[in-house]
Amino acid sequence: MIPIRDENPTRRAPVVTVSLIVLNAAVFAYQLMQPQDVQRQFVHTFGAIPLLLTRDFNLLPQLPEHWATVFSSMFMHGGLLHLAGNMLYLWIFGNNVEDHLGRLRFVGFYLLCGVAAATAHVLSDVASPIPMIGASGAISGLLGAYVVLYPRARVVVMFWFLFLLRFVRVPASIVLGLWFVMQLGGIFGDSGGIAWFAHIGGFLFGLLVMLILGGARRPRPYFV
Repeated sequence: MIPIRDENPTRRAPVVTVSLIVLNAAVFAYQLMQPQDVQRQFVHTFGAIPLLLTRDFNLLPQLPEHWATVFSSMFMHGGLLHLAGNMLYLWIFGNNVEDHLGRLRFVGFYLLCGVAAATAHVLSDVASPIPMIGASGAISGLLGAYVVLYPRARVVVMFWFLFLLRFVRVPASIVLGLWFVMQLGGIFGDSGGIAWFAHIGGFLFGLLVMLILGGARRPRPYFV
């Protein structure tokens, strides 16, 4: 089941959401233009490596350069499908969260969701030497916020049934609820190189923050 779009109009153009998509695409394009050995070095330099992050924890408050990778890793991807899938979810669900929070607060919220997701991943395997890259942790936080704000919003999803392609309208609470269950299931199976705990941590962080802020019960102010 793949979401295609939601039926939840916004009041303003999603400037930040579009900018994030462009930035992620630009970083990926830069990666592809490099030789294979440079690409590998790029990932290991700017990806978030749990072993390095936890090893340097005792260096506070010097803020070693490894910690900057928590942010740089949010804008890197391992392949075209990885990028396309993340940007699809960002486009569908990010614009409404941006509309609710306002542009400046949305930027901060997005980055904090990414930090929470990276923290959850690091805590799940503190000794891992494998770099984590991708925007999915931060985007997962937006999904958590969206399900609090717009649980009844209709999402058009695509799925295959008996070799036939179908498009159906499903409440966001069901679409994102099933998505979260899939992330939980991923913990108990072969990881396949997917940072499941980052997805779960980001989603729960976004959900809880939006609940604390009052969710849809609060008026949606304009911020530039």
